[in-house]
Amino acid sequence: MKTNPGPVMLDVVGKTLTNDDKRRLAHPMTGGVILFARHYENRAQLAALTDVIRAERDDLLIAVDHEGGRVQRFRTDGFTVLPAMGKLGALWDSDVLHATKVTTAVGYILAAELRACGVDMSFTPVLDLNYGQSQVIGDRAFHRDPRVVAMLAKSLNHGLALAGMANCGKHFPGHGFAHADSHVAMPVDDRPLEAILRDDVAPYDWLGLTLASVIPAHVIYPQVDAKPAGFSRVWLQDVLRNKLRFPGAIFSDDLSMEAARQGGTLTQAATAALQAGCDMVLICNQPEEAEKVLDALRFTPSKESQARLSRMRPRGKALKWSKLVAEPEYLQAQSLLRSAFA
Repeated sequence: MKTNPGPVMLDVVGKTLTNDDKRRLAHPMTGGVILFARHYENRAQLAALTDVIRAERDDLLIAVDHEGGRVQRFRTDGFTVLPAMGKLGALWDSDVLHATKVTTAVGYILAAELRACGVDMSFTPVLDLNYGQSQVIGDRAFHRDPRVVAMLAKSLNHGLALAGMANCGKHFPGHGFAHADSHVAMPVDDRPLEAILRDDVAPYDWLGLTLASVIPAHVIYPQVDAKPAGFSRVWLQDVLRNKLRFPGAIFSDDLSMEAARQGGTLTQAATAALQAGCDMVLICNQPEEAEKVLDALRFTPSKESQARLSRMRPRGKALKWSKLVAEPEYLQAQSLLRSAFA
């Protein structure tokens, strides 16, 4: 009997699958695989890895953090080295129309290259505002102005969609104001709800139905809730689902990060995130610990949650790399990108 994918996304040990990996991928609680630079040697190896993952389970979502700038996992053997989103924001300041065209080109190149290697989605775009003070966001953000962030994100999302890829806005409701890096510390943003809604949340509201999924921030907003956003029903249910009427999928940020350990054990953190409203939880860079969560987790996703995740699957058949690099749309996108940052 065919089962639905589970609510846990994890990674594999290396560049090929081990028997331990295969056991974890077969687990009914597994629903996705996230890849990192350590999983990449070259395009042929990456495509072989995604093929083997699909041979084990063809219902798993294969994802990667591949934004451009300093967060781009695959950068050699033909992959286009993409600009940081902040460079696209700077382009907007000098030429609005050119910036939107180049940003669409970036989205298309990003998605088409990943899909040619069997990757379903990238966790992009970053919708955080660049207040000039976050250690971890910085030039990963498009701009300080939420209107510019929304417009450039819409252009990027259009490029992703042209290649059949869904998008994921992060880090809801906004990570740009908090100083600390949530990978190693617990960031706090003590502004009132009204200020966060007016500025940081605005892009999520304006993008509306064009936003397919979000990742909440591992940030505490003490004037709103004592829990980090990814574990908070106030943020995920009251604000995101009810106030903004957001219909898409919610992925947790990595539960292995320091800021997520407020939730106790990894299993407790995963349970808390799912109960707060996440559709899928990410456990990165520790497959053995992830397996303990798979075995201990007691959670049955709703049909609505499963439907939201199924909508994250890519649309249409991906072009093989050899066909992609000769395609007129791809060549035009490359030309636009080169001319913008020559």
